[in-house]
Amino acid sequence: MADVYTTATVGKHPCPECGGDLQWNAARQSLVCPYCGTVVPWSKGQEADPGAGVVEQDLQAAFRDPATGRGWNDGGARREVKCQSCQAISVFVDGKVAKRCDFCGSPSIIAHETSNDAITPQSVLPFKVSDGQVRERIRQWYGSRWFAPNRLKSAALTDTLHGVYLPYWTFDAQVSARWQADAGHYYYETESFRNANGQTQTRQVQRVRWVPAAGSLNHLFDDELVPGTTGVHAKLLRQVEPFPSRTDLKAYSPEFVRGWTVERYQIDLHKAEKINQQAMAEQMQTLCGQQVPGDTFRDLQVDAQYQGRTFKHILVPVWLVSYTYGARHFQVVANGYTGAIAGEQPYSWVKIAFAVLAVLLLILVATMLSQ
Repeated sequence: MADVYTTATVGKHPCPECGGDLQWNAARQSLVCPYCGTVVPWSKGQEADPGAGVVEQDLQAAFRDPATGRGWNDGGARREVKCQSCQAISVFVDGKVAKRCDFCGSPSIIAHETSNDAITPQSVLPFKVSDGQVRERIRQWYGSRWFAPNRLKSAALTDTLHGVYLPYWTFDAQVSARWQADAGHYYYETESFRNANGQTQTRQVQRVRWVPAAGSLNHLFDDELVPGTTGVHAKLLRQVEPFPSRTDLKAYSPEFVRGWTVERYQIDLHKAEKINQQAMAEQMQTLCGQQVPGDTFRDLQVDAQYQGRTFKHILVPVWLVSYTYGARHFQVVANGYTGAIAGEQPYSWVKIAFAVLAVLLLILVATMLSQ
């Protein structure tokens, strides 16, 4: 049976000066030798098979033949460690040794046996925002946290910043749907009533006229994102999305991830497909609801048929700061391609209390001045 996971990995690129393995540098947007500093611009021609590119994989074929296309084609340099605190699995392809978990900061990490059934990342979105740029943005973000404790900046130092490649799934589908519902049309009637003084008055009352309605809708879902990570908090990821997976992906190459931490997915293809199916169903409900004529609707029923479902397994870049304040763990996440930032923070109840008191005082003064 044909390999449904056509792998787009390439071999190592040695430095033309010293022979060391080149690594992707976000600041220079080029391959850089970590030993002698030689800069080698990246080009399409450096890919092993530029024609392979980034290819959508058939979802049903993947489910029928799950044993093909496994393993990371990295020349045997891959190793994994698992955090005993947050359970994230980190992948290293350059012999890098981790002392703490990049996701939660815990020192409780152990070697993890490489799983041969892991699907190969086919494409990658390289880092575009450098560590210097994101440090400044995170400092500005800290500075805008008015109700954070004063000790936050020292407790969440940006020198704990890590660049991490996260696993994502993307899904495509062509959907044909038929829907039916009761369409509601507003109209108004005049009714009489007695006010508190017993006087008769009139008012307009809204009514709804219900009529049957039906229709059809065709829609293309293109690169719907489903995170495969457990190391970064999901609500933060949603705030820094989207990642431009439709336009800027590159075929996976070890050069892009060498020297960086890569998280191996723990939300596998089956789980991700179910998440995607539920998300598409909810979106189809919304899209069909927008087609119902009138002012409102009820009892909307959607019969959707999904065809041509495909997927990709990709890696996306994030900058991550993890810190502990008191007994709680917090994260600040920056999109490594767009620079969008989202974060969690503790709150100073003393500052909040003073702010409430200040508002009450202003109301009191305003009331006294108006009398």
